Parts: sequence; structure tokens; C-alpha cells
Amino acid sequence: MKIGIAIAKIIDTVNERIGRAVLWLVLAVTLISAANALIRYGFGMSSNAWLEIQWYLFGAIFLLAAGYTLKHNGHVRIDVLYGRWSPRVRAWIDLLGTALFLLPLCALMVWLSWHGFVEAFQRGEVSSDAGGLIRWPVRLLIPLGFALLGLQGVSELIKRVAFLRGQGKLPHEPPMEEV
Repeated sequence: MKIGIAIAKIIDTVNERIGRAVLWLVLAVTLISAANALIRYGFGMSSNAWLEIQWYLFGAIFLLAAGYTLKHNGHVRIDVLYGRWSPRVRAWIDLLGTALFLLPLCALMVWLSWHGFVEAFQRGEVSSDAGGLIRWPVRLLIPLGFALLGLQGVSELIKRVAFLRGQGKLPHEPPMEEV
């Protein structure tokens, strides 16, 4: 179990660092959006590239921060019953939910989206809009984001197993606070 916990800590560190880096993309997309609106409405000029980079960054924020959000217990769930149960029952629910739903979904999404990325990369796919951007970077975000989420799922699974075996504590991190 010590090796498993060490692996979980490595995964947690990777998702923590990526999540904190992705937070800066929120600022970038906000500034790009504001500048694009100012230029469009103030000067009557427009560029599809600026609109697409906003969409790409939004996709990056959503996909690359999913593992970080799971690590910090920030995903939406209904806690009507879950919050009333004992830590052992909650650990079992998390373990089963992760093993039966989250990990298979992540594996399926990585598998299904990888071909689209490779094809877009090989063809040099570009947006059909005038001045549009290349598409392979945004297509790479899908398998990468689900891989990071799946890895965090593995970390959470390891932590639940360690708790149930009496070899670790259950992470009781509250959902992220609004800033």
C-alpha cells in the first residue's frame, strides 16, 4: 500500500500543479475576451482567430482542471444521503463510483478521442472559418483532460482503499471556496 500511496501523491502533485497553472488561463481568456470586444465594438474590426482562441482556452480550462477539481472535491454531486453516512460507507461509495463509472468513462473518452487528435494533427486540420486556427491542439485537450481526470480517479481510488484497510485517512477536503 505504501507504493500505492506514493503513486497517489505523485498524481495529486501533477494535477495540483496543472490545476494551478490552468487558473492563469482564466485571466488570459478574460483579457482576450475583453480586448476582442473592445476592438470589435470600438473599432469595428473582428478576427475569428481571437474568438477561437477564447473557445480553445475555455476548453483547456474545463478539461485540464477536471482532475484538479476532483482532487479538491469540487465536482457537483447530490449529498442528500451521502453526507449522512459514515466515512466507511462514503469511502465505499466513492470507491465503487470511481471504479465502475469514472475510470471506464475516462478510458473510453481517451480511446475515442485519440484518433480525432491524430487525424487532425496528420492532416494539419485548420478551422474552416476565415483566419481560423489549427485544430489539433484543441483536439489534444480531450484525451489529455480525460487522462488527467482518470489519473486523479486512480489516486482517489488508492486513498479510499488505504482508508478502508486502515492504512490512511479519508480525504475530507471541503469543496473549493469561491474567490
